[in-house]
Order: sequence, then structure tokens, then C-alpha cells
Amino acid sequence: MSVPTDPHRAYGGDTTRQEELMSAQPEEAPAPPAPAAAAQLLAELRADRRADTWVPAFEQDWARALDDARHSFSLTPVLLVIRTWRARLASAPAVDAFLEGGCDDSDGIDLDQVLGART
Repeated sequence: MSVPTDPHRAYGGDTTRQEELMSAQPEEAPAPPAPAAAAQLLAELRADRRADTWVPAFEQDWARALDDARHSFSLTPVLLVIRTWRARLASAPAVDAFLEGGCDDSDGIDLDQVLGART
């Protein structure tokens, strides 16, 4: 019985079986936000007409997300805050148009129903 001397050829390819199974990160993992993402988002919130209520709410959400991220060693809380507030900013003109149109808003939809359940 002969033993291959080249370790990469031991499994019949250019890589070993261990190298094929290993990866640094799953492909479906969300990309981390850019370092300036929160600062840019805060600047956009400050420029909005709702700044008096939205800026303190964002700052509270952001502080909570940073604390959760520190304890969980996960960026998920930070990503969720950025995603949620970007969605609020993006939908604000449509909400304004809806309300200015005199439509009945008593059957409103919760943001979690639009964005999906938070994990």
C-alpha cells in the first residue's frame, strides 16, 4: 500500500477535506454597517421635521443596541436599529402623503409587520 507524499493530493484534489469544510463566515451573514452609518443616519434624522421626537428616540435605541451588542458579541442589534430607522426615514414621505390626503389611519400597521419579526 502506498501513501501519497503530497498532503493536498491525499484526497484527490488541490485542497484537503478540512479546507473544503472551513469558511470564515457564512455567505448569508449580514455585512456590518459602515462606521459612519449611525452618524449619517443621525444627521438625516436631525434634518427631518420630526427631529424633536425622532432624534431622542434614535439615540435611545442606538444606546440600547450598542449595549446589547457588547453583551452578545453580535452586530445584530446595531444592524436592526439602522435598518429600522432607515425604513422610517424612507417611508416618511408616503406616510405624510397618506395623512395629508385625509385618509382614515385608524387601521394602521405596526412597523414590525412591515419589516418582519425581530430576532
